[in-house]
Amino acid sequence: MKKFFVLSLLGLSSIANAAIQWDTQQGKLKLYGDVEFNTDAASSKQQLSSLKQTADKKNQPADKDRWDINGRILIGLDGYREINHSNYAGFTVQPLADLSGDMNLDDAAFYFGQKKEWNIKIGRYEAYDMFPLGQDTFIEYSGNTANDLYEDGFGYIYMMKEGRGRSKNGGSIQLNKPFLTNFNFELNGLINNGEKMFNKSTYHGYNIDKKKNVAYVRPVLSWKNDSVSTAIAAETNVVKNAYGYYDNDEKFRDQSKRTGYGATFSWNNEGDWNASNKGLKINTSFAYMNAKDEKDMTIATNLVWEQIGFGYIFANNDIKKFNLENRIKDGHINNKGKYKIHTVNASYLINNVLDMDNFNIYLGTYYSLLDRSKSHGDNTDDRYGARVRFKYFY
Repeated sequence: MKKFFVLSLLGLSSIANAAIQWDTQQGKLKLYGDVEFNTDAASSKQQLSSLKQTADKKNQPADKDRWDINGRILIGLDGYREINHSNYAGFTVQPLADLSGDMNLDDAAFYFGQKKEWNIKIGRYEAYDMFPLGQDTFIEYSGNTANDLYEDGFGYIYMMKEGRGRSKNGGSIQLNKPFLTNFNFELNGLINNGEKMFNKSTYHGYNIDKKKNVAYVRPVLSWKNDSVSTAIAAETNVVKNAYGYYDNDEKFRDQSKRTGYGATFSWNNEGDWNASNKGLKINTSFAYMNAKDEKDMTIATNLVWEQIGFGYIFANNDIKKFNLENRIKDGHINNKGKYKIHTVNASYLINNVLDMDNFNIYLGTYYSLLDRSKSHGDNTDDRYGARVRFKYFY
């Protein structure tokens, strides 16, 4: 048994910068951990969008408490075996303990394949990130990727995550195939209860009824070299009439037709960031959702220069239909129309706290503005807040 600093296998546990490893007859076992606690302060009650701004998985945009201490401790265990420098198989499991006293789970996956040829993964995990947010501490989506993404009455910042995985209501299977030089094709399939994407099972003022599970297909084509990476992707539910609502004539209206498209580009000249904290990293992303009675578009760019991070996200929601008889009491969007959401954020990294290279503190802040169309009074609403994040890994 020995301690060493190592990046995780196949990106399944990228948070693990430090680990303890055992060699066994059946391969290698690796134990690691990640502590993340936050102290938050916000300008006023409630959020403007479904984008969660707290690490508390139970928090919803309608929650009124915006002053809190939250966080979690993750303990991960990975197993890996390789034969003849070619065939391999492994697993990862990452239980979480949060400050609410609940036990949750990040990843739980099994994978196998042949080096530089193909890889299959099955279980609970996140597929390719089509919307990286750089050094963000306050506006990242903190929760199950494929669950509770849409909170009715609040803006939807679409980020190509509906079919990405890590669902608490289903599982995923993925095929990875590298080809040519630096290219990779990823095909992810997610099967789960699609109704659970809508918190409280409401959408545009309608009560959602589930008929079948959804099956999302999410192909991603990516290219990467030492300093540049780029990818294009799509995600769509291929099951018709999976969920919907009944209109006044008791006719079922399918709401499960959802197809998204995205592209992302990253440039990174920072080298070994953990060692030097030098250089510049830039991410730019685009996502578009074509859904029943709604179109959503999101554009974002962010950069990290040495220990400072800046970002901007623009989201446009075009809602074609809304049930006025079932308005959301605490919502900011209660009618059809166009809504624009502007969010800027900044962060600063204080690394190597107490001369420990595995202990960092992040200072983060954000400002969000919801801009309504003229048909809704042409008024705005804003929110702002700050966070101190304590990050310790082992």
